[in-house]
Amino acid sequence: MRQIVLDTETTGLEYKLGHRIVEIAAVELCNRQFTGSHFHYYLNPERESDEGALQVHGLTMEFLQDKAKFHDISREFLSFIGEAELIIHNAPFDVGFINHELGLYNLKTLDNYCLQITDTLKLAKELHPGKRNNLDALCERYNIDNSKRKLHGALLDAELLAEVYLAMTRGQESLLIELDYVESVQHSQTDLDSSDLRIIEATAEENARHCGILEEIARASNNKCLWNNLETTDMFDDTSMASN
Repeated sequence: MRQIVLDTETTGLEYKLGHRIVEIAAVELCNRQFTGSHFHYYLNPERESDEGALQVHGLTMEFLQDKAKFHDISREFLSFIGEAELIIHNAPFDVGFINHELGLYNLKTLDNYCLQITDTLKLAKELHPGKRNNLDALCERYNIDNSKRKLHGALLDAELLAEVYLAMTRGQESLLIELDYVESVQHSQTDLDSSDLRIIEATAEENARHCGILEEIARASNNKCLWNNLETTDMFDDTSMASN
């Protein structure tokens, strides 16, 4: 199971107003484990960032002017996310920007390259209705260290989101482990009907010692030895079954 946790930073809030992506990052999970593989680029947006966006990510045009443009990394990006589930916080925002960038170069929309897109903000709202569900709040809720997050950064945020996602869906992991355990037990069980079982009878000496112990228990318990009562009951049951 391959999953890609993705995040972007942009020059503003509306791609319809000409805003562009300035940073894109994605980290890879396989079978709910970090693989160490990631995709990360700063991008030249060919325009300045809004003041509000600049305060969020701190990526100035001076820093970005010699960076690659989205078109330069688009094929590598699509190859990295191919055939995987995308995990994105507030997915409509990032997907809208990425689709806009793809469309500028006549490429298909994002859903044509990945298996599916999961919105962790929607998932968080379902799990924690009425509560703050931004990334910082979720890190605090799930005891994930976000102390390095002074400014928003796509790579750090993708790594934090991956940990948040794993924490939010831990029950699914437990269920998968339980199902794997049940399956392994079922495979390991012996078919008793087809086995050649050995039956070892007690010897006369062992039976005599057993009776002696029962007599001691009966004397100590004022004839309230449950084993004797069970043996008597079994004897009557056997007699009844024989008469039938």
